[in-house]
Amino acid sequence: MTPRALEVARAALEKIDGDADVVAHGESSGLARFASSEVHQPTLIDNLVVTVRVVRGNRVGVAQTNRIDDDGLTAVAARAADAAANAPADAAFPGLAQPAEGATVDGFDDATAALSPEDQARRATHAIDAADFPVYGFFTSGVTDLAVASSTGVAVEQRLTDAMTLVVAADDGRSGYAEALSWRDQDVGGAAVAREAAEKAERTAAAEAVEPATYAAVLEPYAIADLLHSFAYDSLGALGLLEERGFFAGRIGQRVFDEQITIADDPHDVRGLPKAFDFEGTPTQRVELVTDGVARGVVWDRATAKRAGGGQETTGHTPPQDALTWGPLPRALTIAPGNAESIDELAQRVGDGLYVTRLHYLGVVHPREGVITGMTRDGTFRIRAGKIAEPLVNLRFTVSVPELLGQVLGLTRETKLVNTSNFYGGRYPYGVRTPAVATARFNVTGVGSAPGI
Repeated sequence: MTPRALEVARAALEKIDGDADVVAHGESSGLARFASSEVHQPTLIDNLVVTVRVVRGNRVGVAQTNRIDDDGLTAVAARAADAAANAPADAAFPGLAQPAEGATVDGFDDATAALSPEDQARRATHAIDAADFPVYGFFTSGVTDLAVASSTGVAVEQRLTDAMTLVVAADDGRSGYAEALSWRDQDVGGAAVAREAAEKAERTAAAEAVEPATYAAVLEPYAIADLLHSFAYDSLGALGLLEERGFFAGRIGQRVFDEQITIADDPHDVRGLPKAFDFEGTPTQRVELVTDGVARGVVWDRATAKRAGGGQETTGHTPPQDALTWGPLPRALTIAPGNAESIDELAQRVGDGLYVTRLHYLGVVHPREGVITGMTRDGTFRIRAGKIAEPLVNLRFTVSVPELLGQVLGLTRETKLVNTSNFYGGRYPYGVRTPAVATARFNVTGVGSAPGI
């Protein structure tokens, strides 16, 4: 049994003379994949990674290990100290975080934490059995244990659970997608997800093409979440603001989106994946990013706050060491809902246009203007006379997110939590909670392959 993260962080801190902090990031998880309606490739992880940061004045050294016995912690502390001794001085280093009281958040579910590999495989089987269609995807669940201890007196720990079912229903010329994500296993039933994907796939046969043009469109939460997640890298974090490469640079206080659009980063929302503190142990805060279409701010960590000066403070968004290149980023994005009762009502508001389930191959073309390119996938349809009509092939698109969200025809009352984690690094679940959105401007630039495998 892997020891608790805070216990390990404190043990590592004891190996260091002088100023330092330690992040211990533990994961116990399982992922049951399935393909062609058969469970295969189970993945089980039980690991704890320790990141030691030693500070000598303005010189900082970092080292990392997953050897958590006494010898391993002694060695990683020595490597971090040696790195600090040989590092150049960093005048921008804000110093180590001080202890601070933060919000108490939920986000841990005993039943989810108790799921065994056999339980995970059964949930994958539930998804397979519910669909009269070849299905591909996975069920995954896990426990994340994050702790920070420092020589300044920081000593915090949070245990998180998360569970997710993802299903692509696909055969030759047809495909549909669905997922469910929560910190409670009871909220991600595989049968319902599989049925949603299969029903979508059934409607995608004999897909047609459309001409490149600007269309009105309904975008499901999966598609909006992908766009907003990509847009956030440059435009919703403080580093993009300070470097003037993001859309919000020079636009704080201005109307940037339709007045129906309100966006926040809310790590305390129990409908998301709640987080109590960041990777320096600083308490997280809700940040208003856009209110009624007006840009209000971005998220900050201590390094960007010091760089900005003028009394700017962190909002509790320090990323892990392996993500420092991008600076602080919002990881609990929420778009406020609208007044449409259903996606069908959004289609009626569009009248004539497109319906998009999800996106892939996204790339940021022009971060300063929020321009993103990619392709639709697993459920693209024509909307005619306010009804979702014939299926379409996968469409290539290039959109300006500010333009797409600048002419909004409506948003649904219901919101959905959409996964934005990739499960390749250390597990620390993130998601975007969003309604479906109808927009007047979705720019199709070409066509791709037909749906299906």
